[in-house]
Amino acid sequence: MRSVLVTGSTGGIGTAIVRALLDRGDRVLAVARAVDRLPDHPDLVPIAADLSRPADLAAALPPLDRLDAVVHCAAVADVAAVTDSPAELWQRTFAVNVTAAAELTRLALPALRAARGAVVFVNQAPGLRAVPQWSAYVGSKKALTELADSLRREEKLRVTTIYPGPTATELLATVRADFGAPYEPDHCVQPATLAGYVLLALDAAPDAYLSELSVLPTP
Repeated sequence: MRSVLVTGSTGGIGTAIVRALLDRGDRVLAVARAVDRLPDHPDLVPIAADLSRPADLAAALPPLDRLDAVVHCAAVADVAAVTDSPAELWQRTFAVNVTAAAELTRLALPALRAARGAVVFVNQAPGLRAVPQWSAYVGSKKALTELADSLRREEKLRVTTIYPGPTATELLATVRADFGAPYEPDHCVQPATLAGYVLLALDAAPDAYLSELSVLPTP
């Protein structure tokens, strides 16, 4: 049985990843603020944590002797112009989207090294940059890319960044509404499909792995 730690495990993408891992017999350490929303499953270990407070994460984690993978898919994505983005918004966005991922990875490194494990970062849509009213989110995801690329060069671990196109989640519905844009879930990547690509990255053969993967909806 493999052990995988998943953040954002009650969100649309995270829920699908947790379900896919449990369905195939993995042990899942599921990080969430509202652990009561997690499924009741004998192979699921709920971890109550607020990713907007990265300094508190060490106290929230159970002892980790060996860990096969960490999947970072938690994110906040407030829509706001620079003029309407106070320091608190920037701090929360970077805390949840980047700093918490860095801190959880740091805390998990001894257990990941023991397993020669993998780290998967779920990032933003491929090629996204300079989006008006979304600078904090896009900036945080650029920083997440730098974190992944540096980790890949520092550690003997398989580090994968996944760039998902529009994915049918409540978060995307909210973002599209805030932008005044239509939300058409049938034209999006489905969360279960994206979870399948995460598992593809985790199941790489010993001699090679996917360092980056873009996932787009079929036209």
